[in-house]
Amino acid sequence: MARRGATRNAQCGETRRAPRAAVRAATVAFASTVLAGPLLAAPAMAEPATPDQLAAENLPPELVTAIQRDLKMSPAEYLDRAARAQQLRGYATEFRSQRPDEFAGAWLGQDGKPVMAVTSVDAAKIVAADGYQTRLAPISADNLEGSMDQLNKWIAGLPREISSAINNVAIDFLNSQLVLSVANTPAGHLLNLPTLIANIKVVLSPDAGGPVEHRPMGGDTYISAPTPLNDQLQSVDVCSFGFNSVDSAGNALNISAGHCNPNIGKSDDSANVYLPNVHNLMSSPQLGTFVSSTLGGRSALDYSVIKLNDDAVKAGMDQPSVRGANGTTLTVTGVADPITGAPICKSGQSSTFTCGFVVADRVETQLYTSEGQSKTVRGFASSACTLGGDSGGAIVSGTLALGITSGSNAADAPNCNEANTALAQYGGTASLGIPIRDILSDIDANSGGGLGSGIQVRTRANA
Repeated sequence: MARRGATRNAQCGETRRAPRAAVRAATVAFASTVLAGPLLAAPAMAEPATPDQLAAENLPPELVTAIQRDLKMSPAEYLDRAARAQQLRGYATEFRSQRPDEFAGAWLGQDGKPVMAVTSVDAAKIVAADGYQTRLAPISADNLEGSMDQLNKWIAGLPREISSAINNVAIDFLNSQLVLSVANTPAGHLLNLPTLIANIKVVLSPDAGGPVEHRPMGGDTYISAPTPLNDQLQSVDVCSFGFNSVDSAGNALNISAGHCNPNIGKSDDSANVYLPNVHNLMSSPQLGTFVSSTLGGRSALDYSVIKLNDDAVKAGMDQPSVRGANGTTLTVTGVADPITGAPICKSGQSSTFTCGFVVADRVETQLYTSEGQSKTVRGFASSACTLGGDSGGAIVSGTLALGITSGSNAADAPNCNEANTALAQYGGTASLGIPIRDILSDIDANSGGGLGSGIQVRTRANA
């Protein structure tokens, strides 16, 4: 996750624990269930139309290492599977708009082949004729999402001491069910689920521990504080830059996580963003300012917009790149949508490049702020390891912008090796991402024709 990092006393260098909200995501049992159930025979898949992406030989070495280490595939296989995922997403979206009662989900199998779930034999014949594997399912996607809405309303009405044991609710289209992630605590064990909602699977997850310090490092780190850096500064928050963007007026913007803004929810929610000088935080150069932030609410998103200043632009920070380990960069070439089974990689100041798969393309979680307010955040879950301080970092599929990091079940781990070991019995590491298309649409819709109007992820270098 990128949990809003540890806070640091700027005068004496002591680590302080911040009362920030932690967002936790749990995996859906993707690896063990993706091929379960009856499949109808289908003709061979036609080659997909490949989105504009970099060639495999142009990927940065650290990303190649992460792909091979975490996904056990070559860079060419990673790019090809990412392209197939976007082709399937487009087909599924069109099919659902035409036959909403018969669409029951879509995903890539472990072998990389696209699968569509439908509720009727007639629909299965259509999908098979178009070259996709099919699976018959008992419940449509619309009905599953309706059940999720019911369940979330029930959770929102629970007492705080009970609802805080619920990490999130995810839709598992592979098994036509909702997956409720519950903390492995006494409160979680006592939870009584409503009997009016069927098809619920409960997964026990480890309870969250306390925040840990992560020293800011690498080119993708920023710090922020409620007030300008000065001798009275008590603490700073550590997060990661996401995607560089530009609006119709040419403003250089960066999209990061909403919960990274220390002034979110205040009447004046602006706050400065700095490149950390770890030797003297007070002298950290300013790179920009939070100009808008969203956490929950009507959109159920978690994002912020940072307006980069002239110094940041002159330094080249507005280019179409994602920074990972050792300062190497990946050029972003377009925008993608989450779909279960798609391969993804993420960057972040704590864990650098790590990779995984989308394990659920719709997840909702209740987030409690430091003031005790409950916020519903919606996104997608992946199996990529994400640590505290990675919040706001960029998530890509192939070389396409997919989303930004919001939360993780490994936020308190010191590194991914320990996270993988500690969380293996709970299904492994899991992260919550916020889809970039949803963010762009929400920014544009709320811009009033001003800053952020017509915003797009930058995919071409700024001359």
